[in-house]
Amino acid sequence: MNKMKSILAHLRFLTVLQLLPALESPEETLVGGQAVLEGVMMRSPHAWGIAVRKPDQTMAVHAEPLAKASDKHPWKGWPFVRGIMTLGSAMVLGFKALRFSADVALEDEKNEKGEKLEMNGWVAAANIAVSLGFFIFMYKFLPFAAARGLRHRFPQTGNQFVFALVEGIIRLAIFLAFIWLTSRWKDISRVYQYHGAEHKTVFAFEDKKPLTAENVQRYSTFHPRCGTSFLMTVMILSIVVYALVPVHGFWAGFGMRLLLLPLIMGGSYEVIRYAAKKRSSLFALMTAPGLWLQRITTKQPDDTMVECAIVALDSAMELEVQHGGELIIA
Repeated sequence: MNKMKSILAHLRFLTVLQLLPALESPEETLVGGQAVLEGVMMRSPHAWGIAVRKPDQTMAVHAEPLAKASDKHPWKGWPFVRGIMTLGSAMVLGFKALRFSADVALEDEKNEKGEKLEMNGWVAAANIAVSLGFFIFMYKFLPFAAARGLRHRFPQTGNQFVFALVEGIIRLAIFLAFIWLTSRWKDISRVYQYHGAEHKTVFAFEDKKPLTAENVQRYSTFHPRCGTSFLMTVMILSIVVYALVPVHGFWAGFGMRLLLLPLIMGGSYEVIRYAAKKRSSLFALMTAPGLWLQRITTKQPDDTMVECAIVALDSAMELEVQHGGELIIA
C-alpha cells in the first residue's frame, strides 16, 4: 500500500513538473508565484516563500532570500537576454519549491522497512531528465515529424509558411490535450485551484488591498503574467520564427528548432512583460489565448487555499524588506 502511495506521489510530482512552465510567473522584478502540491510558492524580487498544507491541515512554511541575476550582472537584464535568464532561474526555483511540497506530502509516509519516504536527489534528477525528454519529444520532435509526414501526403503543405503553421497547430493541439487531460485528475485539478489562489493573491497585493481571504476571493483567477500565457505566446511566436527560417533535412530542421528556442523564449518574455504593463496594446492580443487557456489551468480556490497563498506571500515580503531593494508593482 505504501509502495503504491509512493508511486502515485512521484507520478503526481512528475506531472506537475511537466506543467511547471504553465504554473509559474516568469518575472523577477514583480511579485509572482507558482502553484505546487497542496500549496503555493510566492516570489518577490529578493525573496521567496512557500506554504504547503500538510495532511493534518496545518501548514509547512519556508522562506529564503533570493538573489536577482541582473543585480550582479547587469547584462543579464538586457532585453531578450533577461527573458532567458529569468525563465531559467524561475524553473530552478520552481523545481525547488515543488520538491519541498512533495517532501511535505510524503513526510508521514514510510516504506516497508519503516524508513521515511522522501524525494531524494537521484529520484529528483531522474524526474528532471524524464520531464525534459518528454518536452523535447512532445513539443519539438513529434510536431515536426508529423508535419513532415503530412507534407509527403499533401504536397500543398510544403510551402515554408504553411508548413510552419501546420506544425504549430499540431504542437498546440498536443499541448491543449495534455492540459485538458491532466485537469481531469483530481490531484492536478487541486493544483489548478492553488494556481487560482496564487493569481488572486497577486491581484490583491498589486491593488494594495489587505491580504485577507475575503478580499482576495474578490479577484479574478486569470492573470496576464501567468506561465500559461507565456507558453501560449511561445507557441504563437514559434510559428512566425520557424516560417522565416528555411531548413532542408529532418535532423537539421529538428536541431534548428532546438537552437531557436532560447530566442523565441526571450522574445515571448518581452511580449508578456510589455502586455502586462500595456493591457490595451496590440501585443496584449498575443497574450489573449493564454488568458483563455487559464479557464483550464486555474480554478476557483477555497479559502484554505487562499490562506496558503497569503502566508507564502507574507513570508516572502518579510524577507524582501530585510534583503531587497525597491519593489516594483505593475
